[in-house]
Amino acid sequence: MKRLLGSIVIGMALFGATAVAKDTIKIGAIVAATGPASFLGDPELKTLKHYTAKINAAGGVNGKDIELIAYDSGANPKKAVTFAKRLIHKDGVVAIIGPSATGETMAIIPIIEKAKIPMMSMAGSIAIVKPVKKYVFKIVATDRMACQRIMQDLKERKLTNLAMISGGGGFGKSMRKQCKEVSVDFGIKIVADETYGPKDTDMTAQLLKIKNTAGVDAVLNPGFGQGPAIVTKNYAQLKIKAPLYQSHGVASKKFIEIAGKAAEGVRLVSPPVIVSDKLEDSHPIKKVALDYKNEYEKAFDSQVSSFGGHAYDALYAVVNAMKATKSEDPEKIRDEIEKIKNFVGVDGIVNMSATDHLGLDTKSGMVLLEIKNGDWTIVK
Repeated sequence: MKRLLGSIVIGMALFGATAVAKDTIKIGAIVAATGPASFLGDPELKTLKHYTAKINAAGGVNGKDIELIAYDSGANPKKAVTFAKRLIHKDGVVAIIGPSATGETMAIIPIIEKAKIPMMSMAGSIAIVKPVKKYVFKIVATDRMACQRIMQDLKERKLTNLAMISGGGGFGKSMRKQCKEVSVDFGIKIVADETYGPKDTDMTAQLLKIKNTAGVDAVLNPGFGQGPAIVTKNYAQLKIKAPLYQSHGVASKKFIEIAGKAAEGVRLVSPPVIVSDKLEDSHPIKKVALDYKNEYEKAFDSQVSSFGGHAYDALYAVVNAMKATKSEDPEKIRDEIEKIKNFVGVDGIVNMSATDHLGLDTKSGMVLLEIKNGDWTIVK
């Protein structure tokens, strides 16, 4: 108990949850700023703090400043539950942005629904919004969308026998399930199906099984964190010739840095923001995405990732809802988010409805990339 309380105090001290002026609008955030998913949460937190300050400098929302109250969950579902309860019952937030990862998001959904506080998750699983939960939203491409784009590419390349090696966390499990379902629609056969745990540091045994499976045309690794980078390194060490695909869970230069030369030739799906400077001028989100990329990289002297973009879209979806309703009432904010139409974000164009709490257009919200010479290239 002492350790848990300590983490809350540290979270408050690090991430600006100290008391400020009383006349503010409190927005909560749960991010995996440290730990194995820090490459998700760190750019998310930086984005939230930067753009909250920018909004406040421009006059705030409805004449009030936003008070961002952010906690670091480390992608731990138990911590996320504790922080969600604290944000709702002690801090008195009107909306919550996050969590960063699927497992922790799923863990707090019952709390969100009971408290009737709108939440904009930044995680990937389709299970977050399907079936629809009244107070739960997200503006992040789903694992099912990623599977569909990857399967389409496999079909176009006539790679029909697919092996999978999936992470054991919430996102890896969900994407594994979605890809197995989607593969049928594209005539792709799953010929090997391996998994690894979140703390595993070597996936050679599973990859050897895949290498020794007859007829493997390609390999797909649903997962996030350091696991996919380890898989990629082990893959190269074993000299497996079949093309390797990763998910949007690695859409950050951190993945290339960790995997090194082994990442060469890997294909993955991603929101367009990380290649916004390479998009055609006619792409509907190019300006928004490029503006965010340039501002982020100037502010933090580091390359943009798709994950910070999730935070940008989530924050502005909530802020725009408060401005439209001229209200801080969580119920009115929820209703307005559900009415989002033609919202151009860095993750794509969004149109929400009562039956769709994602609303993301696949064509504007996802690109297929290949890593060449240590950088992203768009696969046409």
